[in-house]
Amino acid sequence: MENSASIPSVLLTSARHPAQLEAFGRLLDVLDRLRTECPWDKKQTLQSLRHLTIEETYEISDAILRDDLPDLKKELGDVMLHLLFYARIAAEKGAFDIADVLNAQCEKLIYRHPHIYGDAQADDEDAVKRNWEQLKLKEKGNTAGVLGGVPTSLPALVKAMRIQEKARGAGFDWEQPEQVWEKVKEELGEFGDEYSHGRPEQMDVERAADEFGDLLFSLVNFARFAGINPEEALERTNRKFISRFQYLESAAAANGERLADLTLAQMDIYWEQAKQRPTQPKGAN
Repeated sequence: MENSASIPSVLLTSARHPAQLEAFGRLLDVLDRLRTECPWDKKQTLQSLRHLTIEETYEISDAILRDDLPDLKKELGDVMLHLLFYARIAAEKGAFDIADVLNAQCEKLIYRHPHIYGDAQADDEDAVKRNWEQLKLKEKGNTAGVLGGVPTSLPALVKAMRIQEKARGAGFDWEQPEQVWEKVKEELGEFGDEYSHGRPEQMDVERAADEFGDLLFSLVNFARFAGINPEEALERTNRKFISRFQYLESAAAANGERLADLTLAQMDIYWEQAKQRPTQPKGAN
């Protein structure tokens, strides 16, 4: 993705605000008409839109992984429409409208950035995160505790990262990366014990699953200390595997061979060829 230094300055200044507000208003007008005249749009509810929004969010993620800015622009538009749609339905119920949503968000951001809008000190990213979590706990109605704001339905790998970040914001964390690495080795040993060191027929599946979960959690913790996003790292490996496996398939087919007829050793020859290919572009599959 481009950084701010490489973006035309006109896109980063308040001079664009009138055009941005006009476009926002235009989308509201389009949605108003669709909601009153289009049979499909008229039928939509909060519940019917939910799975579509999740799908659109993943499409944003895919565009980012491909570093595809034109596609990202399109996918952001789709999600923006969904957000306005939710607010429109809520307004029809007399609950709130998009102005209430945006003003509430502005107030939250101002409140949670006292180092910008107040006299608090936050000299680094960790300090900002600690302030954020502590202020969040003080907000009226937040009685679920430090981890209460972690969505239940988050994918487990992402959830582990968020749990650890929130615990860190409350001051509960390891002090040094070396301590976390020792924990990884400890958990790996405990999983090995439960796995019976390569004798799965002697394994207690439930206990081994528990230990494997502990191992994954400790690896996520170490990734966080190393400045690595584990979800992104795993996705990069997924895409790398897909790229290499697709080469294996196409190379075998070019030689008139079917994967089902190849031995593992024969397939491994193509796999090694795939590994020697020039590095694929970021996000390539």
